[in-house]
This record gives sequence, C-alpha cells and structure tokens, in this order.
Amino acid sequence: MPLETASRDQYKKHRSLWNNAWRQFRRHHLAVAGLIVLIIFVLLTFVGTPLYHTDKDYIDFSVMSSTFSRDHPLGTDSLGRDILARMLWGGRISLAVGVISAVVAIGLGTLVGALAGFFGGVLDNILMRTTDLFISLPVVPLLLLVSFLFRDSFQTFFDDRFNNGEIGIFILIVLVISILSWMTTARLVRASFLSIKEKEYIEAARALGVSKTSIVFKHILPNAISPIIVAATLAVGAAIITESTLSFLGLGFPSDIPTWGAMLYDGRQRLQISPHESLIPGAAIFLTVLAINYIGDGLRDALDPRKSQ
Repeated sequence: MPLETASRDQYKKHRSLWNNAWRQFRRHHLAVAGLIVLIIFVLLTFVGTPLYHTDKDYIDFSVMSSTFSRDHPLGTDSLGRDILARMLWGGRISLAVGVISAVVAIGLGTLVGALAGFFGGVLDNILMRTTDLFISLPVVPLLLLVSFLFRDSFQTFFDDRFNNGEIGIFILIVLVISILSWMTTARLVRASFLSIKEKEYIEAARALGVSKTSIVFKHILPNAISPIIVAATLAVGAAIITESTLSFLGLGFPSDIPTWGAMLYDGRQRLQISPHESLIPGAAIFLTVLAINYIGDGLRDALDPRKSQ
C-alpha cells in the first residue's frame, strides 16, 4: 500500500501543470536562451549599478567619444561620460517601465475581458465597442501628443509635492503605454471566458449554487491564465520599445536621465564618427526585446495543453 501511494503521488507530481510546462519550456532552446539573457540584463542593471562606482553624469572632456578601454569598458559619449554606467542606470528605467506598464495593461485588459466574457449581453457589447474604439486609435501619434501636452505638467506637479519630477514623467509614460496596450489582452481573456464558462464543470458549479465570484476566481480565471501569461510577457517587450521610441523622439524622460532610447537619440548624429554611442544602447534594446519575445514563444508552447506530454 505505501508503494502504491508513493507511486500515485509521484505520478501526480509528474503530471502537474507547471511541471509539464517547465519540461516543455526547457525544450524550446531559444526561449531558454532568452531567459538567460534577460536574467543577465536584470542582474547587470539592478545589481551591477551599485557595484560599478563610476558616476553616470561625470564629464571628462579629455576622453570624449573614446572607444573601449580599461577605465571605460564600453567607451564614452560626446561629453566624456562613461557609457557603461549610463547603460546600467538606463536599463533599470527601461525594464521598470516595461514591466510596470505590462502589469497595468494586463490587469486592465483582464478585467475588461473577464467582465465582457462572463456577463455577456449589453455589458459585453459596450466593453467590446470601447475596445474597438481604442484599437482604432493611432498609437504612436497619440503617445507623442499626450506626452508633449502633459509631460511638463506631471513633472511640475510631482516636483512641487515630492521634490522629484522624474517620478511624474515615469508615471505619465507608464499610464499612457498601459492605456493604449490593454485591448489585445481584453480580447484574449473574453474569448477564453466565453469558452470556459460553457464547460461541464462550470455548469456543475452553478447547479451546486456556487457564487459567481467563486466561479470566476476559482474555476474560470485559473484555466484562462495561460494566454494572460503569454500576453504579459510579450507586452513587456512592446512597452520597452514604446518607451525607447518616446525617448528617441525627445518626448520621454528628460535628457539628463540616460534611458536606452535617450542614449540612442544622443548618439544618432555621431554614428559615423563614434558608432558605439548608438550601437550599444540599440543592441541592448534589441537583445532585451528579442529575449522577451522568445520567452513568450516558449511560454505559449509550454502552456498549450495540446503540446504537453
């Protein structure tokens, strides 16, 4: 009997959802490589910044636009500032914007999609027409317009009350990106809810008198979590690209905050003379977003029950 119990417990552990997902994810070599690259970038930006003691704003005209050296591993920019120090600092901002914007957008999209899919009827019609309205908006021009109109106001408001205007710009960028990127998640969640709520076990839960809240949070949402996780992963990469675009166009963070997009913007005019000023931050954006997209592809395959073994 103990042997049968142990064998049954081992089988349950072997056939668990997350165990199967991890096994399937490990088979996606590009996804594993992307995960390793992303972990390296996170460690470098959040752990490496305090360890690398060079000041990101220190100006040394004697080493302007210098290439790689022992004192400056990634060279310096046109003002003699260390690129590695600025890359590490800017990576924290770019990654933070991407993650927080994705979390807010996924949360909003999940809420809208869940309400529309579960209740249906008039509420579904209103929410989906609102979603269609947001989808039809030109994202990049609207981002530029909102950032141009409200950036100074947010910066002044937070500078007066919290003596930190950069927080206001950070919140503005996160809100703008989130508000304009929740629609895809809402459609995915709505489709999942419409499908799952017609399953037999949901009908059984209703017959037993289970409340709607319990049905949503204990039965439907856990079974719809797979597309949400994949959408969240891909949304991080999209948010990093969007923030970099705003900074490149001069409507993101102030020029004294070295985000990757702002560094790319600063080095664009010296691309032939000092190409590393633009290529290094551009490569960081490219590798980070590529790694996140590969992770999303791996999660999509890993969380697909038709591919689980």
